Amino acid sequence: MKELSLAELGRRLLHLIVSLFILLCVTFVIGRVMPTDPVGAIVGELADPKAYEAMRVRLGLDLPLYQQFFVYVWGLLHGDMGTAILTGNAVTKDLSQAFPATLELATLAVLISTLIGVPLGLAAGLFRDSAIDKFARVFALVGHSIPVFWFGIVGLVIFYAGLNLVGGPGRVDVFYEGLIEPTTGLMLVDSLLEGETDIFWNALSHIILPACILAYMAMAYITRMTRAFTLEQLNQDYVIAARAKGVGPVRTVISHVLPNIAVQLITVLAISYGNLLEGAVVTEIVFSWPGIGQYMTNALMIGDMNAILAATIIVGFIFMLLNFIADIAYALLDPRTREAAR
Repeated sequence: MKELSLAELGRRLLHLIVSLFILLCVTFVIGRVMPTDPVGAIVGELADPKAYEAMRVRLGLDLPLYQQFFVYVWGLLHGDMGTAILTGNAVTKDLSQAFPATLELATLAVLISTLIGVPLGLAAGLFRDSAIDKFARVFALVGHSIPVFWFGIVGLVIFYAGLNLVGGPGRVDVFYEGLIEPTTGLMLVDSLLEGETDIFWNALSHIILPACILAYMAMAYITRMTRAFTLEQLNQDYVIAARAKGVGPVRTVISHVLPNIAVQLITVLAISYGNLLEGAVVTEIVFSWPGIGQYMTNALMIGDMNAILAATIIVGFIFMLLNFIADIAYALLDPRTREAAR
């Protein structure tokens, strides 16, 4: 397998930087033209006009828009995203506490969706029009059609309030809050690092329901795409030849079809992971999950533009980075991609 050239890697990295800069520009402009008053949110609606103007100057809102943009970018380059109105903390500190919760939730969700969605899609494609194929198609249709907040509420009513099989809202019970030192910010990992198995199982009981609900949304997409990729490969000459030589259907899928659709699956999984990171807002609200989605929602309620801009940029950057990694993996695994790019 030929390796990526430095020139090609540099070109892809340049595309990532340009895309991030465009996201930054668009997000900043939208943040400034929104009908919100960050100064009023800080000093109050009944503040003295002089105090109001002094805070406006302090925030740099008296400057022309292009100067505000350059000041903001300069702060970003130095790790300064401003101060959050909601908490009074630096936005970077708030995000460092909120993002790991979303990362943990989305990572567990994408693992569940991959472990179930890929085999189900392969089986549906292999046994086309069978009972398992019909189940997979209905399964995917329901996952795309029913709102996630409805699943969340019903899940809490049945599995938490009714059957008491899972933990309720939040990352852990109130009794366990603050007992774990946030080394990584991931509750499951940190509890194991400190040897607190009771907290680990309690955290797992809280995360499993929102993770499964998020996973179902991603699983529907992964199953549908895996089925489509499998059907496409089953009609190829190399598969027909393998079947003619007496290779069984399961072995054909594992040895021939799966390696050839792995490149496409990487892109699907990267997109799914990015969507879970940016689309966990409703789930976090339903389950009172203290992640970046809930943080953004609270910031929107009071017009905290520093927090909104920073969270949007972080989520956008993660999504672009995942696509960049998938693009690189795509090029490494499929030489035809590199040839087409030249």
